[in-house]
Amino acid sequence: MDEFRMLSTSGILGYGYAEESLKIGMSWQPHVIGCDGGSTDPGPHYLGSGTSFCSRLSVKRDLRLMLMAAVEAGIPCIIGTSGGAGGEPHLQDTAALVREIAREEGLHFNMALIHSEQPADALVDWVAQGLTAPLVKMPPLDEATIRRATRIVGMMGPEPIAKALDEGAQVILTGRSSDPAQWAAPAIRAGMAPAPSWYAGKMLECGAEPSVPKEPDCIFLRVRDDHVICEPPNPIRRSTPLAVSNFALHENASPIHHTEPGGLLDTSACRFTAVSDRAVKIDGMTWTPAEQYTVKLEGVELAGYRAITICGTRDPVLIGQIDSYLDTHRTKVAAKAESFGVAPGTYRMIVHAYGKNGVMGPWEPKQDSAAHELGFVVEVVADTQEIADAVLAMARTSLLHADFPGRLCKEGNMAFPFSPSDIAMGAMYRFSVFHTVAVQDPCAMFPIEHEKV
Repeated sequence: MDEFRMLSTSGILGYGYAEESLKIGMSWQPHVIGCDGGSTDPGPHYLGSGTSFCSRLSVKRDLRLMLMAAVEAGIPCIIGTSGGAGGEPHLQDTAALVREIAREEGLHFNMALIHSEQPADALVDWVAQGLTAPLVKMPPLDEATIRRATRIVGMMGPEPIAKALDEGAQVILTGRSSDPAQWAAPAIRAGMAPAPSWYAGKMLECGAEPSVPKEPDCIFLRVRDDHVICEPPNPIRRSTPLAVSNFALHENASPIHHTEPGGLLDTSACRFTAVSDRAVKIDGMTWTPAEQYTVKLEGVELAGYRAITICGTRDPVLIGQIDSYLDTHRTKVAAKAESFGVAPGTYRMIVHAYGKNGVMGPWEPKQDSAAHELGFVVEVVADTQEIADAVLAMARTSLLHADFPGRLCKEGNMAFPFSPSDIAMGAMYRFSVFHTVAVQDPCAMFPIEHEKV
């Protein structure tokens, strides 16, 4: 095969795309259509709760158009990291949505579900065998961490996806997968070289991001022997050397070395050449297979229960002494909470001051900025929701009514935009597992389940 063509509809399933972009992209005769379904970018909550960060309505709209296009063209449709985080609840919810669309539209196809949630006992065994290693600044993985985890997923490479295609699947829904793996899989399976196949995956994973103007939309990649060509179907967008090279730097510790399951994509020698006013050729990428194949593990554990309130002030007297006011406020809340039986060690209270340092906190370099108004998000995280709600209620009352030197107002210090003012956020999760496990078989951790839809 001289060229393998792939159409990505958006950066995340549910972010939306122009229907006309899909039509144009399909007219270019792709061999596969797909979309990345998730990410760790929105934080640990969605993996822990088993919910999606995109609405069911928006996901269904995007998925319906993709399935209809794929079935009509007779090509595979691949969704990576289904449901936002790739755990078992996410995978099953996405599968239910696919079945619902198929019933409504009269579609028929072979579907494969590739599971990625990992059983705790297997993980404990891998730790005992010395097969796991920590990433970034994580401590070594241990049994206690595994047992505390609400959910742990493995990040699959291209091999399970290629296997599902070999076994006859037309629609593939994966659990957690490496973002470019869902694209590298069909390209490498079709005989294309690994380096341009993986590079194409890096472009396709975020939809129209390697183009201008940036907005969730479709992107089209042509993979050839030693290069790829990137072009957006939507005529209002253009891929330029600057847009593509800039995008290639994203989401990696190194701008040129991209570690993926099974190897390293090196982009240090890449060249970006405009082949038209809206398409770019990229070559020079290389792929080095890893000596040991490893799979990344992602897991979360319960960190407590959260409640928040949102308010603001435009009082110049209060703004001028806001640091001392908040220090006094924290002391008063701690004393009042202890008076109704809540010990200091059972909760944490954080006041985010927007207009001062709400975004960067203590890292904010501009300390002398004079704002005419400040907005506050008061956050309490506690061992139980009851404690979080109780401490937050006291914090809101204290912030609203406490006196301060030079105070002119005789009622509330803060304006609250919502009633009720206090918002119970429920369970809060934190990432507890960011590790790798060495494997002999890249497919062993990811069982494939087939069904006729």
